[in-house]
Amino acid sequence: QVQPVESGGGLVQAGGSLRLSCAASGRTSSTYAINWFRQAPGKEREFVAGIRWSGDRTYADSVKGRFTLSRDNAKNTVYLQMNNLKPEDTAVYYCNAGLRVAGTGGSWGQGTQVTVSS
Repeated sequence: QVQPVESGGGLVQAGGSLRLSCAASGRTSSTYAINWFRQAPGKEREFVAGIRWSGDRTYADSVKGRFTLSRDNAKNTVYLQMNNLKPEDTAVYYCNAGLRVAGTGGSWGQGTQVTVSS
């Protein structure tokens, strides 16, 4: 499986923006989707957004209209543009490369911290 690497986290004020990156090798026979999950302290991991190799995109209801997925095939990178950030978006964000949108059985990155202040 592809081994993704996340970057782009940081500290922002509520209403601000961040762009996360998930860098990975090209598509393989077992890599059909790139997913973003997040986990806040004391909370369960939750699905945020995912993109298929075909370009189909899926967003969790909590981020629709604020977060946008894009990709740069030449750089083997998927981006998560996060706008109008809220304190409840604070979490460690993880990239997953696997077979399914919202699937958890693929390869995980190391995570990147996003903190949104009030």
